[in-house]
Amino acid sequence: MTTTTTVLQAPAASAPFEVATVELRDLRDDDVLIEIAYAGICHSDIHTVREEWGSKQFPITPGHEIAGIVRAVGAGVTRHQVGDRVGVGCMVDSCGECTWCKDGFEQYCEKGAVFTYASTGYDGEYTRGGYAQAIVVSERFTVRIPEGIDLDVAAPLLCAGITTYSPLRRWNVQPGQRVAVVGLGGLGHMGVKIAVAMGAEVTVISRSLAKAADSAALGASAHLASSDADAMTAAAGSFDLVLNTVSADIDMEAYLKLVKPRGVLVNVGLPSQRYAFRPGLLVGPSKVFAGSNIGGIPETQEMLDFCAAHGIGAQIETISADEVTQAYDKVVAGDVRYRYVIDTATLTR
Repeated sequence: MTTTTTVLQAPAASAPFEVATVELRDLRDDDVLIEIAYAGICHSDIHTVREEWGSKQFPITPGHEIAGIVRAVGAGVTRHQVGDRVGVGCMVDSCGECTWCKDGFEQYCEKGAVFTYASTGYDGEYTRGGYAQAIVVSERFTVRIPEGIDLDVAAPLLCAGITTYSPLRRWNVQPGQRVAVVGLGGLGHMGVKIAVAMGAEVTVISRSLAKAADSAALGASAHLASSDADAMTAAAGSFDLVLNTVSADIDMEAYLKLVKPRGVLVNVGLPSQRYAFRPGLLVGPSKVFAGSNIGGIPETQEMLDFCAAHGIGAQIETISADEVTQAYDKVVAGDVRYRYVIDTATLTR
């Protein structure tokens, strides 16, 4: 029996979103059918749909911050059952056989991970994401959402949450350490919440003091305006870790100067321009400049469990399907506090 679902798709890079009906694949032995409740809007959705990261095949149904309920399972499924609260993040397949996959780092799969949307699967099919009412995904790439997190605030954790949790975990942030989060947006606000929960003393660095009250409400102990040259100079050498979440051409030297000797600046932003800094800023004080991707499936589950244990969810604004086109412009303008989440029940023909 053919199963269909309603989706929101971009027919072209410059076109508004439109509603469509598409077929879902028949359940394979390891598949789960998920009724999607909420889908977060990530800035990478915008980059992809607007072809800012290269040309794409259209139509595209974006969305890799997916939260919902299992409604059917394949014959061989053992991890999930009907009624489970689950999430899907940035990946929906990998080879499962290479060293990276076996170690739980599917994002580095030697064959190439299959991404949740606008990606060609191993079966040759073009993937569709979470701006939809249902999706079929292998159970290997479906994670459990703990009862302590509502589905709407859980959805952005599947990208924004793991993208910030992974570097903080990798660099072993400890209670009492000083962490700076650059940018207070969809990624940045999650970085603040998670670092605070890890026991760090957190400072937000933003262009101005306009979001200082928000920083305090999220648990940050200080807010620093990057436009204040004196304040930036005074903060030199202050931080064990600086987490840059900004996808813009920023003065990287200014942020490297904030890092303590033997500290690290971790970059999760993806600007279109190259960074420029003098190697001496790293070599002399033995600082580290690092990048970080998303996490693998085991770490994503670890992040969700951590967030549930600490009462962490995303700060969201819930929107209907017919608001998504306008929401993209608002995200680019920074006019959201701090993640738009689509209520997929509003997806109607």
